[in-house]
Amino acid sequence: MFHDPRFWTALAFVLFFVIFGRKLWIAITGHLDARAESVRHDLDEAARLRREAEQMLEDATREREKTLAETQAMLARSEAEAAGLAERARKDAEAAAARYEKMAQDRIHAAERSAIREIQDRASQIAVAAARDVVSTRLTESPDIASSLLDQSINSLPEALRRSAA
Repeated sequence: MFHDPRFWTALAFVLFFVIFGRKLWIAITGHLDARAESVRHDLDEAARLRREAEQMLEDATREREKTLAETQAMLARSEAEAAGLAERARKDAEAAAARYEKMAQDRIHAAERSAIREIQDRASQIAVAAARDVVSTRLTESPDIASSLLDQSINSLPEALRRSAA
């Protein structure tokens, strides 16, 4: 047994652990505890980062939904406003067309009145010329009628002036 190298190896192993085991045990457990604490810290940090990421995802989702709702509301308002503008433009176009039609009708009526006045003026000029011809031929044929017409005209002049003044 004392001559066997395995015995001495086992004894050296046991003595080594008896003498240095406590120091080795403290160093190994300290290192393992530090490593466990580091892993625990990393896990806590990962959990915290995950919570932050989930919170950021929730915030981003809420913001996206809010923005989507605002966008849909803006689209609805824009569509309503476009429909209102189209309706207003249609009404304005109808009003403009009605104004142009009224102006054209007024021009036509004015042209008709002007043509009627021209025709009446021309007819009265023709009637006056015809009456002048008839009167001049009759007056030259009969001087008594001429003096009688002249007297009647002079007598009716004050009455005609009163009517034109009134």
